[in-house]
Amino acid sequence: MSRRTGLFDLENHFAFYGAYHNNPINVLIHILFVWPIFLTALVLFYFTPSILDPSRFGFLQSLTFDGVLRFNFGFLFASVYALFYFAMDKKAGSLAAVMCFACWVGSSFIGARLGYSLAWKVVLASQLFCWIGQFIGHGLFEKRAPALLDNLVQAFLMAPFFVLLEILQSVFGYEPYPGFEAAVKGKIANDLREWREKKQKKKIT
Repeated sequence: MSRRTGLFDLENHFAFYGAYHNNPINVLIHILFVWPIFLTALVLFYFTPSILDPSRFGFLQSLTFDGVLRFNFGFLFASVYALFYFAMDKKAGSLAAVMCFACWVGSSFIGARLGYSLAWKVVLASQLFCWIGQFIGHGLFEKRAPALLDNLVQAFLMAPFFVLLEILQSVFGYEPYPGFEAAVKGKIANDLREWREKKQKKKIT
């Protein structure tokens, strides 16, 4: 597979996010907390209106588990992420897409089980816990502000895929294409050098 460009340039996306997550403890914290943030966000989306009526399509009606699965904004949200990841890399993106839809299914059952009055409280507590953990990771270990402060959209889009690729690279040595890891490391090193130089200039002035 060759490198993609533009919006689906995984190399640049991964290098941008990686420059803010270079400390191994901070990376571990994100591995533990990013997907739970995605999952619990989908729990709230479970209570949004349906955008597709499954009763009009017999095969969809049979997949709703007596109405538990709803084709609403939660499904749309998961689909956008899944398609974006698949477009960047078919292999890892396929796994990420499966995880996105698995989160949608899981969040649907959680939402149906808890009901809105309890679900939003559980989601709020989970989100606060996970976000605080990530900010601690940046403040204590990375010692650099989160990526979302510089590029909110890219940070939110890439976070789940980034931690998945981190695991695939570390455990299985996976590369979307030959030379990917070396290219990303080079860009991260350049970004970190520029960031440290700017930080040093601010101290001097």
